[in-house]
Amino acid sequence: MATHQPGRLPAGIFGHNRAVVTAQYAVMPAEGVLASRLPNFAGTTARILTAPPMGARFAQILLEIDSGGGTVSPIDDGLEHFVYLLEGALELGIDDTVHHLAPHGYAYVPAGHAFHLRANGDVDAGTRLLWIKRPYEPIDLPAPPPLVDRRDDVERSTSHTEGRYWQYLLGSGDLAFDFEVNILGFQPGVYFPYVETHVMEHGLYMLEGQLLYELAGDQHEVWETDFIWMAPYCPQFCFCTGWGEAAYLLYKDVNRDIRF
Repeated sequence: MATHQPGRLPAGIFGHNRAVVTAQYAVMPAEGVLASRLPNFAGTTARILTAPPMGARFAQILLEIDSGGGTVSPIDDGLEHFVYLLEGALELGIDDTVHHLAPHGYAYVPAGHAFHLRANGDVDAGTRLLWIKRPYEPIDLPAPPPLVDRRDDVERSTSHTEGRYWQYLLGSGDLAFDFEVNILGFQPGVYFPYVETHVMEHGLYMLEGQLLYELAGDQHEVWETDFIWMAPYCPQFCFCTGWGEAAYLLYKDVNRDIRF
């Protein structure tokens, strides 16, 4: 049996990875998403999961923040923002108010509000969070105010399909918001009732469990820490294939008229 020597690549010159990027969708396993450095952050690794160069109309970024790291100065860039804490402990300041988030805490920061992020110094393992940002599309309603909450305090809705639940982190049907972020959960063996094809764009981050996803006719196995981007009208179907419950965090743009 061949052994792998330190400092040398293993046998085989072709890279193998589950990553796929097409015009209609992308599957991004965590192990292949390279690190980036962003201005105005210290002690922070950014892994850009999707952004306009991929074809997306929003950006979703995984931030890995060392203890004591985070933003150097408050962010006030005219965009709206959503953050969801995966692990660690996070200090989130919105304008003059400071919040302390535990895992599965989240926040919405409207455009025009400054905010800062800092990993609490007593957490040796660091902090991981998802960061979504995009331009806000105003209509003839006041923009939503800042919102801070946590997954455990959000009701599980089971009104659609047996074996599935929804958690509406920003509510549902509130036209002041131009996007929603929901958590969808599945019991083993549960699947979509049909193949979905719709105008909404998606960013999907696997929180737990395992799924078989069909995207534009292609099948992909995905599990915890995988990310999927789906363009508008990408045909999509999902089947829970793991031994336990699966759940993902889902971004979608809603509540606005067609762009021309």
